[in-house]
Amino acid sequence: GRPLETLLATFGISLILQQAVRSVFSPLNRMVQTPDWMSGSLEIVNGLSITWNRIYIFFFCLACFLALWAVMKRTRLGLEVRAVSMNRNMARAVGISDRKVDMLTFGLGSGIAGVAGVALSQLANVGPNLGQQYIVDSFMVVVVGGVSNLWGTLVSGLMLGVLNKMMEPWLGAVLAKAVMLVVIILFIQKFPRGLFPQKGRGVE
Repeated sequence: GRPLETLLATFGISLILQQAVRSVFSPLNRMVQTPDWMSGSLEIVNGLSITWNRIYIFFFCLACFLALWAVMKRTRLGLEVRAVSMNRNMARAVGISDRKVDMLTFGLGSGIAGVAGVALSQLANVGPNLGQQYIVDSFMVVVVGGVSNLWGTLVSGLMLGVLNKMMEPWLGAVLAKAVMLVVIILFIQKFPRGLFPQKGRGVE
């Protein structure tokens, strides 16, 4: 019942795990070899090309999204997760163990983060800090899309990513990120529950 403290504790644990990786293994980045079939680029028009590894990662992310959607919509775990996220007390009343659901959900989210790390290994340096620069972006995607809504995450992720990349050539990477943050703050003032808020009488 204390989400802010939970968020801070989770961030603190992530720092502990990062330092543990540095101490046990190495603080140095690891070399990752890109396969031949992911090398090169696809030229769309003259002067505009997209590297093959980014194209493959895009479709890989879509496959992961569809797999997660199937888990959330077609399995008992997904039903229990949606029930607990909408109304924890009512879920308890019908016999769902919210503690078990919390643990399984955390494990599922950690697994998805690991899969994301595999994809990022083709785009960023592989080391203890892999993914740290994406934390703020992840929170912005969730806030804009709406908590507990997969389609909102997909739409907001695509929207924010495209807008950010469109502004970078004119404003620069840092200023574009700052502008995006200001826009999102104004958006939250108008739509505090995101683009796709949860609906229903039992939503807490």
